[in-house]
Amino acid sequence: MKTLFRRGHALADPAAQLRVLSGPPPRGVDDGADARPPGPAADFNAALAAAELPSLAAAALDTLQVNVGKLCNMTCAHCHVDAGPDRKAENMSAATADAVLELLKVSGAGTLDLTGGAPEMNPQFRRMVRTARDLGRHVIDRCNLTILTAKGYKDLPVFLAQQGVEIVASLPCYTAENCDAQRGDGAFMKSVKALRLLNGLGYGSDPALPLTLVYNPVGPSLPPPQGKLEADYKTRLAEDFGVQFTRLFTITNMPIARYLDHLLETGKYGTYMEKLTAAFNPAAVAGLMCRTTLSVNWDGALSDCDFNQMLSLPLANADAAGPRPRNVHDAPAAELLDRVLNRPIVTGPHCFGCTAGAGSGCTGAIVDAAGA
Repeated sequence: MKTLFRRGHALADPAAQLRVLSGPPPRGVDDGADARPPGPAADFNAALAAAELPSLAAAALDTLQVNVGKLCNMTCAHCHVDAGPDRKAENMSAATADAVLELLKVSGAGTLDLTGGAPEMNPQFRRMVRTARDLGRHVIDRCNLTILTAKGYKDLPVFLAQQGVEIVASLPCYTAENCDAQRGDGAFMKSVKALRLLNGLGYGSDPALPLTLVYNPVGPSLPPPQGKLEADYKTRLAEDFGVQFTRLFTITNMPIARYLDHLLETGKYGTYMEKLTAAFNPAAVAGLMCRTTLSVNWDGALSDCDFNQMLSLPLANADAAGPRPRNVHDAPAAELLDRVLNRPIVTGPHCFGCTAGAGSGCTGAIVDAAGA
């Protein structure tokens, strides 16, 4: 699969994605000839108001999530980043990495969450890991697993273990057929090989080396209950491959970039959006990641979350003090931090993806299946 960017696809432009998300859902092949005319896009803020909840606002900053670039050794079908081997130009520079690390230092945020693309392919990755660990911060590497066995990166598992980095790794199924359908032929067995290497270093058994796997549905459906699926994963991976891991996160597919293209191509976009909005769970709102996370793009641009970042939705523009900084280079770290705390959060129809069912975010399900 080629990236939308390489194909010159209209949806490579975040503005085009926003036009789809903000407009009436097109009638798809699943809707049938007698389906009602499509209505307007669902209003997330209206859903909050109907549930007697206030508009979203950021609270304390617990996590600085940094997308260091769109370069990746894979082109997964569900990727909301549209990452791939051809995205070499969109990679964080040393100067921007410096600004991010200074912001991490003054913010007091306990976690540096590094993502991509394959974040390990960025030249600043190891320096950022070392600096954050020297500051006493928890570091997460959002890893696709296959990079750990790729030429030029085979020393990464040892480096990550020595630094005590938590690995959060995508593995959309415990069977090769379903996993390869999303991630490409052979991806599953390469992932299993990487998991065995990590297990050999203590990942998944040593409490200091947590290994988290991430499930997302293969089709346009919500994830099953996280606890039950985790038990299934642990049984199957242990019995079939001798692999162990710490925990499982379930994450809902977001209607962004390549997954949005897939929904439109298969005529399932309208059906999927209706499913997300119908499953809106008010109990998930309090745990939304945007409330305690600040997202930084490879060029330093600031957003409320990784999904807003991919849609090029910047922070809310102004507060009582004037225009709000929207890039790590816009102001000294301490001043920038003061201006971005307690900000209103920019929302849109895609936000229903984080509040559907048990809720979803970078730390998996927000509430249990009963909504408690």
